[in-house]
This record gives sequence, C-alpha cells and structure tokens, in this order.
Amino acid sequence: MSRKRTSAYMSPGEQIAGTVFFALYLLVLPFAAGPLFDLAELLLGIALSSAAETLIYYYALLAVTVVIFHGFLARTSRRLLDNLDGAAKTVLAGLVALYGLNELAYRLIHTAVGGRTNLNDIAISARVDGAPHATLLIVVLLAPFVEEVLFRGLVFGNLRTRSRGLAYLVSCLLFALLHVWQFAVVNRDIAYFLLMLQYLVPGLVLAWACEHSGTLWASVALHAAANALSVWTMM
Repeated sequence: MSRKRTSAYMSPGEQIAGTVFFALYLLVLPFAAGPLFDLAELLLGIALSSAAETLIYYYALLAVTVVIFHGFLARTSRRLLDNLDGAAKTVLAGLVALYGLNELAYRLIHTAVGGRTNLNDIAISARVDGAPHATLLIVVLLAPFVEEVLFRGLVFGNLRTRSRGLAYLVSCLLFALLHVWQFAVVNRDIAYFLLMLQYLVPGLVLAWACEHSGTLWASVALHAAANALSVWTMM
C-alpha cells in the first residue's frame, strides 16, 4: 500500500507569499507589534487593553493566513473529508504520543535548562489570569491554526517533497525557535535557547500527524487539543 501523500503541496504563489509572511511572523512581528499598536492608538486617539491588542493581532494573522493560503486550505479540507476516520485516529494517537514522549523527555530537558523558567508558559499563564476567554480563543483556536499552516503546511509540507528527514528537522527547529528566541534576546542570555528542547517533541508529533493523516487539519486539531489541556491545567 502506498504512503499517503501529504496535503502540503503549495502553488509557487503560496510558497513565495507564505515565505515572506513566515519571515515577518517569526522574526519581525514579535517586536514590531507593540510599537505598531502604540502608533495606531496615538493616531486614532484610543486606548486598547493588552488582551484586546493580542486578540486583534491574532485575528490579523488569521486573516492574512486565509488570504495567502486559501487554495491550500481548500485542498487540505478535501483530503480531510476523504479520510475523516483516519484523521480522527491520528489525532487520538498523537495525543497519546505527545504526552508519552514529553514525559520521557522531561528529565533530560530539566537537566539541560537548569533553573531557567519557560517564559512563554509564564506569559500564557498571566494572560489566562487576566483575560481567560480571550486567551482561550487565541491559544486553542487562532494560534494553532496559524502555526500549523506555517510550520506544518508551508515549511514541513514543501520540504517534504524534497527530503523527509530535512522536513522534520527544519520544521521542528523553527517551531521550537519561535517559542524561545525573543526571550533569549530580551534577557540577553543565549542559554535560553536550551528551552527549545521542550518544543522539539510537540513539533515532531505535529509533523507526524500532518504526514500520517494526509491533511493539515489533523495537526491543527491535535495542536488545539494539546493547548486546551495545557490551559485547563493553568486554570
């Protein structure tokens, strides 16, 4: 039986526009969003809460993602409908694998990072306390969708057509980098990059879910479910 084809094949336009958007999302927007909101508030004469800014930010990311990748999303949706049962089983298996592998990796990660705290988790926890409903919407729905389209759809899917091993390696490393690099820069401590180890297992399992199911929606659902469980423990 032949291996399922991943749904991540994209047109040249999707690849080019998506790569530009991905670079901005990963390297520019984490630091540019704050000043841009400050400028907008000054020009419009309004004041937005931190929760409102974050929600607007992710809705804007969602809109841009849909505009750029609408063709790809239609194709991967058709693949979901063709293999709905297989995608559901992949999500369930992925949840088991995700938490099983995380438990095995915990001791190694704890030893490597020493006393450094995962500042991304602290930031999310603070948002849950301050604006639980908005945070739940972002962490469970908006962020998983945007991240899966970019990391598993754009990066993993397109590299997968060239090298399966390279696709796993690059997508996992970039996904891990997203969650730690800005904290390393702000704290001027490159040792924070060791916290990337905490995101390698999720990146690996999410890429597997996309590949095994043949549709990006499996990794989106798995990512959303994992985030929902994490937020539930925080609440």
